[in-house]
Amino acid sequence: MSDMVRRRQIFPNKKSRNNFIALVGAIVALVIYIMGIWSPVRNDTTFVINNGDSVTSVAAALRKNRIVYSESLFKLSIKRMGGRVQRGDYDIPRGASIWRVARMLANGRVATTTIVIPEGYTIKQIKVLLANAPRLSGDVECKKGNMADVCYLHDGDVFPDTYRVAKGTSRLAVLDLARKKMEKIRDSLMRAGYIIPRPLKTWNDVITLASIVQRETPRESEMPTVASVYINRLRKNMRLQADPTVVYALTNGVGDMQGKALLSGHLKVDSPYNTYTHNGLPPAPIANVGVAAIRAVLRPADTNYLYFVADGNGGHIFSKSYEEHQKHHADWREIKKSRNKK
Repeated sequence: MSDMVRRRQIFPNKKSRNNFIALVGAIVALVIYIMGIWSPVRNDTTFVINNGDSVTSVAAALRKNRIVYSESLFKLSIKRMGGRVQRGDYDIPRGASIWRVARMLANGRVATTTIVIPEGYTIKQIKVLLANAPRLSGDVECKKGNMADVCYLHDGDVFPDTYRVAKGTSRLAVLDLARKKMEKIRDSLMRAGYIIPRPLKTWNDVITLASIVQRETPRESEMPTVASVYINRLRKNMRLQADPTVVYALTNGVGDMQGKALLSGHLKVDSPYNTYTHNGLPPAPIANVGVAAIRAVLRPADTNYLYFVADGNGGHIFSKSYEEHQKHHADWREIKKSRNKK
């Protein structure tokens, strides 16, 4: 039987053939609309896939939560994308189609959260920050046998940065991520040929001084000059007399006076971190530092400065002699007095 005869038997006339084509087109359009456009999701919602959840159980849960209206079409979509869904928390947007939902779950496009660890924060401040981050999970303190590398973190061990992680990531995992980032920064700087300036000897010395520089000034442009002051004082066997070290001692390692003023009596606090009463560097860093502060210590400015005081505008004025410093200090006291009168 010829092809022409077969077509005539299936479609007795041209009108029947056109109707069939139109029907097929309508079905295809409907499937495209249902799978790719139409959605029962009326509001942004969250969906969680746990370890061990099957495609069938996920499809049923999606249907129950009115995220998809057809389990079969969802499973068909997943099959076209590899046949698996990935665990995690998912933010399903309003109006998401079956195809879009399937693509998110098959590709592991989990919900994320951004954690910003500011430069100059102490470990205690960072732990409070993480504890208050609502989209993370778990305790910020270690339990026996849990992530030993993170359990014994000290100030200077983690790198302040912006970290984008999956929603539900453990707080200890974020700390570990910041710890590993600091290790990479250290290795990168050492490979770049930086030489530790005398009288500093070790990486701990570098980070310890960098932590003081970090807490002394927010201005990256003057960090090398601040670093030069402290290195010059160390070379002359002068005490550093750095206020942030006193704050660290007074607050038991928190590093924040909660708005209270640092008074002259505080400078006598009994602590190895008090650089007014002890020579040399503190025994360890007093904060966690950024790259700019580390580089400032590794390559300090070439100066003869031994003192500095705030200039009233967020920066500092530097001096080579104590007499000059006293004058600048008097100027700063006058600035503070005038501000207090307003």
